[in-house]
Amino acid sequence: MIRSEQIQNATLLWQEHRDAEFPASLRGVEVEDIDMVLLDAGTAGCVSMWINNGGTLDPQSRRILRTCVEDLERVISQIGSPSGRRYYQRLHQLALRISDVLEAE
Repeated sequence: MIRSEQIQNATLLWQEHRDAEFPASLRGVEVEDIDMVLLDAGTAGCVSMWINNGGTLDPQSRRILRTCVEDLERVISQIGSPSGRRYYQRLHQLALRISDVLEAE
């Protein structure tokens, strides 16, 4: 898949994620010592930056994204509410797609 298609696919999923309401039950909650609001914000920042920069991230943002992917993998199975789990699964899918593209470079 060429980069422009990867960006376009990620942009569609990103828009779906942005349209979703943050799960109120996870506001102010930590799972595995990970603040769920900060995890959402950190991952979203990297996704947005990658899309807006034409599919590139600086080294620091790459490290942040890798950490977010790892943290998402740790917490998703522990989220009790189905809507919260779906919200973070979508975020994980986005972060993983971008991380895979960056690692393939």
